[in-house]
Amino acid sequence: MKLSNLFNDFFRSEKSAGILLVICTIISLVLTNSRFQDEYLSIWTATLGHHSVGHWINDGLMTIFFLLIGLELEREVYVGELADVKNSLLPIFAAVGGMLVPVIIHLSFTFGTGFQAGAGIPMATDIAFALAVLSLLGNRIPPALKVFLTALAVIDDLGAIVVISLFYSSAINWLNLGIAMGIFGTLVIFNRLKVHSLIPYLVAGAAMWYFMLSSGVHATITGVLLAFAIPFGDGTERSPSYILQKALHVPVAFFILPLFAFANTSVPLSAHWYQSLLSINGAAIAFGLLIGKPVGILSFCYFSVKLRLASLPKDVSVVQMIGTSFLGGIGFTMSIFITVLAFADSDIIDQSKIAIIVTSLVAAVIGYLMLRSSGRAMQQS
Repeated sequence: MKLSNLFNDFFRSEKSAGILLVICTIISLVLTNSRFQDEYLSIWTATLGHHSVGHWINDGLMTIFFLLIGLELEREVYVGELADVKNSLLPIFAAVGGMLVPVIIHLSFTFGTGFQAGAGIPMATDIAFALAVLSLLGNRIPPALKVFLTALAVIDDLGAIVVISLFYSSAINWLNLGIAMGIFGTLVIFNRLKVHSLIPYLVAGAAMWYFMLSSGVHATITGVLLAFAIPFGDGTERSPSYILQKALHVPVAFFILPLFAFANTSVPLSAHWYQSLLSINGAAIAFGLLIGKPVGILSFCYFSVKLRLASLPKDVSVVQMIGTSFLGGIGFTMSIFITVLAFADSDIIDQSKIAIIVTSLVAAVIGYLMLRSSGRAMQQS
């Protein structure tokens, strides 16, 4: 299976970002739990133009991250794994199962407890972290599995963005929302008129972000909307979509995601930090990611294949699908992102982050070991 140059660039950038995310998280945790704690935390709470630095990262810079995800999803739809209906159905079913089952498990723990607002936390897969783990396996893994996991994670994140816009937005200012959607409609018209210069899209996109932020709908949705307004053209290196996606790889992987990790993993650890995993909230997140994700992905894949609605990727074994489903349980970026939106209490946020970080690490190790074992078995057979 031949992979496009842009997909390989995307895979490499997400691999690097995932490794960097782990390093930044470790540094952040060390600094937060050192004698420099106050100075370090003050960086993210410092006010910059009526908002904290952390707020600008989560609502501003992360919009660019979602723009990149939207551009990759657009490419998958037009010329990638999602372009062929038969191929697209498996990652779509997997993503739907990987979102629904964790939410059901979370709500079964938290319904009526006051923690149910975090039901969206275990539904998303961290693209960077998951692809970084997969990349460590080299040629033990067939190319089709890389494409499947990428498509699954991208659809997953799109689902999470929809959930954020519907359930984690504040009171709606309909005038500002109308202006934002009017700008989006104008950009769609530009697209139809074959306006291929990126400048009007980026300028109008910044204005759309401002009005979306002021509307009460979470501003990061702007990134995905802008991605689908930008012309894809023939998908070659001269198309606006290709040019922008390629330009965003490095800043997202080496600046935006590391900053997000630093700003959102500054969790003070007490002597009994592990008790966070035993709380109702922590257990709901842990079971949602570690059990709900694999069960949801595998069960929906199984029934879609049995009903002949989809087929397994070429040269991919059942064991590899199981291992990949555990990589789907790596929540991290999106899970932490939703945590900050779901809760206002800092103790609950820290409790949730501990559960996300620990569970994502466990899911990564299980997935890696299963895939490594299956890869070795394939080479020996």
